[in-house]
Amino acid sequence: MEFKSHSTPLDRKKRPSLRVVERVAEAEAVGPVELRPPLHDIVDSGALDHLFESARDRTLPGVATFRYRGYEVTVHADGRVALE
Repeated sequence: MEFKSHSTPLDRKKRPSLRVVERVAEAEAVGPVELRPPLHDIVDSGALDHLFESARDRTLPGVATFRYRGYEVTVHADGRVALE
């Protein structure tokens, strides 16, 4: 599968796990509920959200990277979600 890296626009109000699901669904042109397996079967969604919870109101460095549905997903503390 050929896919160019792309980051979603910043939206710090949304949980990181939700941004990941929306970004992957957008890349695959499907609805978020159509993604199988669901994200929470691959990564602890609550832990991912909690990891960046303190970064919402200030700028802290940090990223989390994992594989999901053939993509390398990178979630940045500033709210960006990148797929490669």
